[in-house]
Amino acid sequence: QVQLVESGGGLVQAGDSLRLSCAASGVSFSRNAMGWLRQAPGKEREFVAVISWSGDTTYYADSVKGRFTISRDNPKRTLYLQMNSLKPEDTAVYYCAGSDYSSGITLSRRQYTYWGQGTQVTVSS
Repeated sequence: QVQLVESGGGLVQAGDSLRLSCAASGVSFSRNAMGWLRQAPGKEREFVAVISWSGDTTYYADSVKGRFTISRDNPKRTLYLQMNSLKPEDTAVYYCAGSDYSSGITLSRRQYTYWGQGTQVTVSS
């Protein structure tokens, strides 16, 4: 059974940092691209960051470039999102997603077939 379990969300103040983790089981974690997406109330789910299976290629949404860092530990089957200088507009439910894409990264939602339950990040001003 495929499972992606996020942790690390919470309530912080603007300027603070958080690190999200996503533990994977039952999925071909080490060979496929992984990503973090977020969904704020009343908004569509959007890509935040994506990383290739090797970690060599990454993508960041313009809104988080320079503040967030995506990384992965394949032997530990864990995906991370380090979030620094958090802003109130970063408030959202953050989802870990696993793709079936092994040739770099993909921003096609259809290729992300595995999803975590989401973790809430709330940034107060």
